Amino acid sequence: MPTDEITAAAAGTWTLGDRTVRRMGFGSMRITADPDPARAVALLRRAVELGVNHIDTAAFYVSPGGTLRVGTGPARYATELIRAALAPYPQDLVVTTKVGFGYDREAGFTEAFTPAQLRAQVEENLRRLGRDHLDVVNLRLGRGPGEVPLTERFGALADLRAAGLIRHLGLSNVRPEQLDEVAGIAPVVCVQNNYGVDAYREQDAVVRLCGERGIAYVPFFALAGTGREKGASAAQGEAVEAVARAHGVTGHQVRLAWTLHQGAHVLAIPGTADPQHLEQNIAAGALRLTPEDLTRLH
Repeated sequence: MPTDEITAAAAGTWTLGDRTVRRMGFGSMRITADPDPARAVALLRRAVELGVNHIDTAAFYVSPGGTLRVGTGPARYATELIRAALAPYPQDLVVTTKVGFGYDREAGFTEAFTPAQLRAQVEENLRRLGRDHLDVVNLRLGRGPGEVPLTERFGALADLRAAGLIRHLGLSNVRPEQLDEVAGIAPVVCVQNNYGVDAYREQDAVVRLCGERGIAYVPFFALAGTGREKGASAAQGEAVEAVARAHGVTGHQVRLAWTLHQGAHVLAIPGTADPQHLEQNIAAGALRLTPEDLTRLH
């Protein structure tokens, strides 16, 4: 698929809280791996030039170490790279971040439960991004029930929202019943869970539920699947490859197009540190799969 002149606008838009975002966004986790921050800054600026106005990040996206467990040299925070590239921020840009998890180079990953711990993580995001408020904050849940009830943790973030530090709230790694638990505390504008054409398909029901409630569903690892932080396997699924050949595109582009085809409320946030892959990912927003393609991929 030629990528010339294809921008993020090709994917359409969704209203995230009170902000209109293009459904093809950008995930910033992988930009920290490059030892040259200038290349990450250039990539972020190119993404915005191509119409991206929704960027996903977290204060624990950092290298060396961090989520990717790679790299050497001084710490490179995705949030600080975003600030270096894009501040002063475009008025239409929405930066979504997450709290609940943190990373310390000595202690490793930590989980925040108390109001004080969650506030500290919100303030770290504010400081590293250079903002006086955060557009969207997702509470990232761990695998277990946690030391503090979800309602108390979400309530603590709702208090920070009322204080003006956060504009909108979301949840990450969440089960359907947990959406009901917090329903009376504050609106949930988005859900971020694992999901892809050939991975975590038990999430189909959550995707439908979010659509019914007008909540954005923002899958992570839509490209990497079960490879998660390690990245996608070199071998694509047979059905994905067959559809890719039929359209003259890459398997990754088919995966992204499939993601967007799951509903008008589904947003894509593919991440990359490669400028060519960035353009291919954004161009995938223009790929229209046929009913036959979707049946084959299912």
